[in-house]
Amino acid sequence: MERKLKEALEQRRSYYSLKAGSPIPDAEIEGIVRFAVKHTPSAFNSQSSRLVLLLHDHHAALWRIVKQTLQTVVPPQAFARTEEKIDRSFASGYGTVLFLEDTAVVEGLQRQFPLYADNFPTWSEHTSAMHQLVVWTLLEEAGFGASLQHYNPLIDAAVHQEWQLPGNWRLIAQMPFGIPAEAPNEKTFNPIDERIRIFG
Repeated sequence: MERKLKEALEQRRSYYSLKAGSPIPDAEIEGIVRFAVKHTPSAFNSQSSRLVLLLHDHHAALWRIVKQTLQTVVPPQAFARTEEKIDRSFASGYGTVLFLEDTAVVEGLQRQFPLYADNFPTWSEHTSAMHQLVVWTLLEEAGFGASLQHYNPLIDAAVHQEWQLPGNWRLIAQMPFGIPAEAPNEKTFNPIDERIRIFG
């Protein structure tokens, strides 16, 4: 039985140790991505989010790109630790979802609604964030562990070249996922009453 949304959100965590298994067929993973893109809201109904699902060799290729890119900027004495983290936490998983935003859509809205032009790039980020949460929660509900990573903009050019993505698709985040290999860190919460004000 599918869990209620509140329960799924409560259980969603960041997993930093993954195995390359899947509790569901690849077609169901694709279904999660398609569902998120279709039903997640967006500012002005812009539908500006673009998602790329990388499985199997494509997933491995992404994390090779990340390591090769970081090797050019991380000091040699520190790279071994960086490589170990990538291999254990991200590359070791089953797949990765790339989150991008179509800047052509954003620029079109800026021209159409000049009064709000300065706000559309921020609202585009909000739209991407909602897609990230929906995918993350649905992956967790399906039995995966996942985390959200930001190796952009270092990897942008290589990613666009590897998968021939349109130049106006701006990379926002990467979400590696797989079977959890270790329990996540314990969640901690700042006092809720310091973060909420209610009037009425």
